[in-house]
Formats: sequence, C-alpha cells, structure tokens
Amino acid sequence: MHNGAMQALYDGDLPYFRFTHFPEDGVQSHAVFTRHGGVSPAPFDSLNLSVSVPDSRDNVYANRARAYGIFGRDTGSVVHAHLVHGADVAQVTRADDGTWRAHFDGLITDEPGCALTMNYADCAPIFIYDPARRAIGLGHAGWQGAVRDLPGALVRAMQAAFGSRPADLLAAVGPSIGPCCYEVGEPVVGQVRARFSGAASLLHDNGGPRPHFDLPGANRQRLLDAGVRQIQMSGICTACRTDLFFSHRAEKGTTGRFGVIFMLS
Repeated sequence: MHNGAMQALYDGDLPYFRFTHFPEDGVQSHAVFTRHGGVSPAPFDSLNLSVSVPDSRDNVYANRARAYGIFGRDTGSVVHAHLVHGADVAQVTRADDGTWRAHFDGLITDEPGCALTMNYADCAPIFIYDPARRAIGLGHAGWQGAVRDLPGALVRAMQAAFGSRPADLLAAVGPSIGPCCYEVGEPVVGQVRARFSGAASLLHDNGGPRPHFDLPGANRQRLLDAGVRQIQMSGICTACRTDLFFSHRAEKGTTGRFGVIFMLS
C-alpha cells in the first residue's frame, strides 16, 4: 500500500509505514507501526505497544522487542513519554533511554543514536525533522494538544534548543481520527472556536446534530502558524481503518495503542 504520503514496508511479518518526504539521508529513521505483527490477543490484537491498557506486560514488552527491533532497539534503548494531552516539550538524550518522561507530549533531541517513541489510538503523531541542524521532534496531539498548540510548542522548543529555522523543517502528521469520524460536542467545539482563528474550516457540518472536528487539519494549521511550510499528511483515519490501526473512538475505548519510533543515527 502506498498512498503518496506514506510507504508501507515490511520487516518479516511486521508491517510499518514511513513518510516519503523524509529523506533517506542516513541521519534520521522512523516508523509508524500498525496494529499487526504482534502477540497480543483481542481486543489488543496484535501489536499493542502500551501498558496503559489491560493487556499483559509480557505481551507489550514482546511487541516492543519486535517493533523497536527493526532499528536494533528495545524498550530500554528508546526514550518514552507519559502523555497527558498537554503542550509541554522535553529535550532528551540517550541518558533518558528506558525512562518515561512524565507529563510531556513532545520530545526533542539532537543527539545521534537517540530514539523517541510514543503510542496512539486516534490522537495525531507529529514528526518534525530538521535536516540542517540534524535534530528531531516527536509529539502527541489530540484535540487538547491541538488546542493547546503542541505542534507549535515542538517547533519553538527546537528553535530554542537547536537554533532550528521553521522554514528548514520537514513535518508530518501521522494517522489519526479524521473529520469523517470525529463527531464532537462541548467542550471541544467551544475550545476550538476560542483558540483557532480559522475554526469554521475545522468544524465540519456532516448533516448530524453535532459538528465533526478536523483533527489532522488543526494540527497542520498549528504547524503552518509556527512557520513550517513542508508538511506531509498521512491521509489515514484511524477510526475508518481499524483493520490497520487501533481507534479508541471506533472501538469504544477497548483497544490497544499503536506506536511510532523516530531516531537519529
């Protein structure tokens, strides 16, 4: 499968995606894992990478060994984050390997060999690569992260820490719930209207009683507002594609979490 933005690859029987506009320059490597290729039973079938759901720890750690193993890593040689739907960003190094940075939804690094990982089930993965400064940023942005501007916070953190210039940055918004499926009420509608100048374009009338929120579009808007011009969108809705990804909304809260990894060589 190739939808233009993301190319499907396989490591044995483990599928994953990579964004096509991130250069294969030997500096960064990344993967968006699917729900396939792991050992977890239903409803976490099968590559659940999170211990925050009632899957067994043994299954999760076996899945991490498979997924991160594509890059020669395991759970102890990547940096994790304890996600809280905020907009705080931590700068990390390999000294943080095997730890969970608490209460951060963004991680940035410019240390060669450092690998970042996060897990998702409708919220949007945000990737930022600075080929000029050889730095990366990874974020997690659901509606709260979009409203609180986690994508912009990632960009500003990379500017402050590494001297990144927004015009140099390559960004990507990974698979997340799309406006086709994301029906919202309060407080989402009010927060979006209060915090986005172009709120009308992000709240769609799908003919039902409540609007649908364009979460990937909102995150793209935040990146644009931060000065990023090169943004690739996955074009995949997790709720539409529960055959490929976990979706908290579509699977009524009983599901796993798919993961991503983003690392510097």
